[in-house]
Amino acid sequence: MVMEEIKVRLLVDDPWLAPYRDAIEGRAAHVKRLAKRLAGRQRLSDWASAHEYYGLHRTSDGWVFREWAPNATAIWLVGDFSKWKKCNRFKLTRKRGTGDWEGAFPFRSIKHGQFYRLEMEWAGGCGERIPAYARRVVQDKETSLFAAQVWEPPKPYRWMNPAPKAPTTPLIYEAHVGMASEEEKVASYAEFRDEMLPRIKAAGYNTVQLMAVMEHPYYGSFGYHVSSFFAASSRFGTPEDLKSLIDTAHGMGLRVIMDLVHSHSVKNERDGLSLFDGTDCQYFHSGPRGWHSAWDSRCFDYGKTEVLHFLLSNCRFWLDEYHFDGFRFDGITSMMYRDHGLGVAFTDYSMYFNGNVDVDALAYIALANRVIHEVNPAAITVAEDVSGMPGCAAPLKNGGMGFDYRMAMGEPDYWFKLADEVVDEDWSMHGLYHALTDRRRDEKVVSYVESHDQALVGGKTFFFQLVDKEVYFGMRRDQQNLAVERGIALHKMARLATFALNGGAYLDFMGNEFGHPEWIDFPREGNGFSYSHARRQWSLRNDPDLRFKALGDWDAEMLRCFSDGRCFSEDPVPLVRNDSDHVLAFYRGGYVFAFNFDPKRSYSDYGVLVPPGGMYRLLLDSDEVRFAGQGRIAAGQEFWPQNVEQGDEIVQQVKLYLPARTALVLKRIAEGTAILA
Repeated sequence: MVMEEIKVRLLVDDPWLAPYRDAIEGRAAHVKRLAKRLAGRQRLSDWASAHEYYGLHRTSDGWVFREWAPNATAIWLVGDFSKWKKCNRFKLTRKRGTGDWEGAFPFRSIKHGQFYRLEMEWAGGCGERIPAYARRVVQDKETSLFAAQVWEPPKPYRWMNPAPKAPTTPLIYEAHVGMASEEEKVASYAEFRDEMLPRIKAAGYNTVQLMAVMEHPYYGSFGYHVSSFFAASSRFGTPEDLKSLIDTAHGMGLRVIMDLVHSHSVKNERDGLSLFDGTDCQYFHSGPRGWHSAWDSRCFDYGKTEVLHFLLSNCRFWLDEYHFDGFRFDGITSMMYRDHGLGVAFTDYSMYFNGNVDVDALAYIALANRVIHEVNPAAITVAEDVSGMPGCAAPLKNGGMGFDYRMAMGEPDYWFKLADEVVDEDWSMHGLYHALTDRRRDEKVVSYVESHDQALVGGKTFFFQLVDKEVYFGMRRDQQNLAVERGIALHKMARLATFALNGGAYLDFMGNEFGHPEWIDFPREGNGFSYSHARRQWSLRNDPDLRFKALGDWDAEMLRCFSDGRCFSEDPVPLVRNDSDHVLAFYRGGYVFAFNFDPKRSYSDYGVLVPPGGMYRLLLDSDEVRFAGQGRIAAGQEFWPQNVEQGDEIVQQVKLYLPARTALVLKRIAEGTAILA
C-alpha cells in the first residue's frame, strides 16, 4: 500500500523522477525496515527514549547513572560529592555483554546543584569527559572548563499554558537570546521572555525560532558547534528560565521552535563527543569521513544503531522536556551528501540518486520526522537544504523525508544579488517572480529576504546592502537623502513581495524588519572581544524621529493585514510581469498585489488584469508618509474593474496610479459587475 502511494504521488507531482523510481521506492522501504528493526512492535517515538535511561536520574531508591562507552575500561563519576577525586564509591560497573556502564548511589550522596564529570580510562589512555546525556552543563568563569551540574530542583517547573494551535501560515521570528539586548552583553532567557516576546507579538509574528539553545562551548559559533545535545545553554540562564520563556510565549499565542543541530558536532574532546571513549568512531565515522573540513567539526555515523538512538531521543527530549513546537534542522545538505554538498551546483536529477548520497542520513532524517510527529502531530519541522533534494518536504507516506517546510534559500540569494550586482533599471520582473515562486509542487517552503546567515561576519543586512554608509547619516525623518529613500522603498517592496508570494511560511531575523544596520559579529580576538555587533539596537526602532521606526511599522502593518494567513492557501496568479515598465502584479486569495520597481517613472491609469466581477479597496500602500513614503496616493480608494477588449475576448482591469518604487495591495470587498471602459 505504501509503495503504491509512492508510485502515484511522487511521480505524478514530478514526472522527471520516473527514471529514479526504484531508488525512491528502495529508500522508502529501507526507512520502513529500519524503523521496524529499531522499535519492533512499539512506536518509534517510544523507542526513542534513551535520555530516560542514560545520564543521571533520581529514582525512588536514590540516584542512578548510566553511560554508553564501549571502548572504556574504567569510569568514575567525580565531582563536588567526591571532592573531585576518583573513589570506588562512585566507580561505574560495566554491564556484561554491552557497552553500557552503570552506578547506583544513595540519596544523600548527591545533591541538586553539585557539579560533576566523568574520569574515563581506555586501553592506552584516559581523559575527563562531560556525560553525553547531561541535561545541564555550566562553564567555570575562571578556568573556562565545563562541568555537568546535578539539576533536580525541589519543585519541578509547573507548566501553565498549552501550546497554541498551529497557524495556517507560520510567521517566524528568528531570534538569538544572547544578542537580543541592546546592551553589550549576553542577554538571558528571562530578559528575552520579558522584553522580546511582547515585541515579537506586537510585530505580528506567530512563531519564534530560537537559535543557539543546545549547549555550545564557543559563543561565536552562533550555537552551531554543539557539545551537549541534551543541555540548554546555561550562559542564558537555567532550564526553568527557558521553560518559563516557552510557557509565557504559549500564553501569548506564540509557538516556539528551535534550531536542531544534528548535522555535525563540535570537535572538542573534554566537553564534547569527539573521542569520547578513546575511539574516533563511537558516535562518528572513523577516519577522514568523520571530519567536516569546512566546519572543523565531527560528522555523525547515521548507520549506527546507538547513534540513531541518541539523536532520535534528542528530538523527543526537547519536545517532552521543554515543550518546543518543532524544529528547524540545520545543515541538512551537509548530512545528505558524502561531500556535504560543498561547492556543488545541483543541476542534474542524477546527483540526488548517485553514490554521493548518504542513504543512512536520509533514513535518519525520515525517522526523526516520524518521531517528532508521533510525539506532537502539530509540531512543524523545517529543513535547511540548499540542494533541492526531491521529496525533502514531502510526506513520509509519499516516499518523502517528512519535513513540513524547506527553507527557500534561493530567495535571499536572489535579493542580495539584485541589490549588489544589478542596477535598478535592469531588474527583471519575470526573474523576480520566478525566484520567489520557484518551488516543487510537493513541498511548502519558508520564504524570506534574509536570515541571520546574510549578516554574519563578512556580510550585511539587506538594508545595509541597499544604503551602505548612508545608514549612519541619512535616517532622520527631517533629512533628504536619495540613497536612503531608495533603500527604504526597496526594503519595503522586497519584504512585501516575498511575504505575499510565500510558499507556506515567512521568516524574519530579529531586527531586520526595521532595517537593522551593519552585520553580526560575536566577541573574539579579532574584534577586541567586543559585543557591539552581537546585540540589537532597539532604540533605532523606537525613535519616532528616525526612519527605522517607519520600516518597523510597515512590517507590522504588512503582517497585520494578513494575520490569518488564509489568502496564502491559494496559489498566486501572475497578472503583470513587464520588464520594460518594471511592473509586477499578481492575484492571491482575494488580493491584488501591484509593484512598480521603476526608479523614476510613475504610471497613471496603469491597467492590471483582475478576475471577473467584484470591486476592490486600497488596503496597503508602501508610499504612505507613516511608512517614510511620499504620500502620493489617497487612502481608502475603491476600484471598480473595467471591461477591456483584449484580442477576441473581453477581460477586466483595474486602473491604478503606480508611483515609482511603490507597492500597493487591493482587497476584493464585494461582488459586482464591471463598468464599461
